Amino acid sequence: MGYKVPYNKAVLLFREKFIYPDGALVEMKAWAVPKSSVTPEGFKYSLVYIDPAGKRILGYDNSEMKGHHRHEGKREAAFIFISVDDVVRRFQQEVLALRKLYES
Repeated sequence: MGYKVPYNKAVLLFREKFIYPDGALVEMKAWAVPKSSVTPEGFKYSLVYIDPAGKRILGYDNSEMKGHHRHEGKREAAFIFISVDDVVRRFQQEVLALRKLYES
């Protein structure tokens, strides 16, 4: 069930939530946390794209002590973490591509 970082040690970097007119949702959150064996880069993040029916379509996170990993539908795979900015950029590009796919 993930891991807990004491509130006084985590610093919120950003939290953004966007709801599309069709009801789909994008939520992005990231915190600076103490570096440890669980968070060696010093970040905890969660990026998720949810369809209008409430089903997760795409997600990136480093929770559950699994390291950096990506969810696409029911598939889950590790990926190489470069930076929080890189993950956010990658996620946003994939969401745009998925939106175009579903809108066509």
